[in-house]
Amino acid sequence: MKTIVTDIPDVLIFEPALHGDRRGYFMETWRADLFETAGIGHSFVQDNQSSSHRGVLRGLHYQVKHSQGMLVRVISGSVFDVAVDLRKSSPTFGEWVGAELSADNRRLIWVPPGFGHGFYVLSEQAEFVYKCTDYYAPQHERVLRYDDPDIGIEWPLVPGVETILSEKDLDGVGLAEADLFA
Repeated sequence: MKTIVTDIPDVLIFEPALHGDRRGYFMETWRADLFETAGIGHSFVQDNQSSSHRGVLRGLHYQVKHSQGMLVRVISGSVFDVAVDLRKSSPTFGEWVGAELSADNRRLIWVPPGFGHGFYVLSEQAEFVYKCTDYYAPQHERVLRYDDPDIGIEWPLVPGVETILSEKDLDGVGLAEADLFA
């Protein structure tokens, strides 16, 4: 499995080795020893899956307590995935990285605890799956504005397609007002 270090070194992209023949293919999407070598020694306690259609933007979500690290991938379609560093003590605080994840490129991205996370659906439909290092705790969930100018995410919004957000995401706060990590 190839490991790609992003502009925020704690956020990693993985490209699994694909073993294929006329029957199809096989790939490993999680192997503890390989991920531990890459610095990810967390245990995963919950797997999630969502389905969304073109124009849906989910996020930017995080939990102030029971912060979740996530290993995310797309099994159908394509999304633009984003991680925002919300750790005040980090040299990359307030910075973001984004990557296209798709069923075709089979990439995975590691979003560590202490980050906000979101994605925008580029394809007609997308199935998004992710492993979490802690359980969902709605009482500790927070939402950062996806379009906060202090962060400046360059979302590749599809021209002519309405951007669809949940009520929760529409009520997100800016970085200056957000509950953050030490």
